[in-house]
Amino acid sequence: MIQVMIHQTGSRITGFEMSGHADFADHGQDLVCAGASAVSFGAVNAIMALTGIEPDIEQAESGFLKIGFPKNIDSKTDEQVQLLVRGMIISLETIEHDYADFIKITFTA
Repeated sequence: MIQVMIHQTGSRITGFEMSGHADFADHGQDLVCAGASAVSFGAVNAIMALTGIEPDIEQAESGFLKIGFPKNIDSKTDEQVQLLVRGMIISLETIEHDYADFIKITFTA
């Protein structure tokens, strides 16, 4: 199962972690894994390209991805980051809704 942990302080999302594998289908055929990966990497790439920030990124071939957003950015840029990451969360929640046995999203304070 893919575990997604969304980290937040108050209403501000400070980062997220993804780990595990969906095991929905064979490697290379797993739509859940491919969808979650595309959504998360696309969101991070969009954040970097559209806001100019460089998040802290940890990644491993095991399916682990950890992203942390900078704390000391101006409010307009942070609003953009928050909008983009919230769009990512909505997309992941859509996947979770349809494939709840294969992906789980939790929020931590």
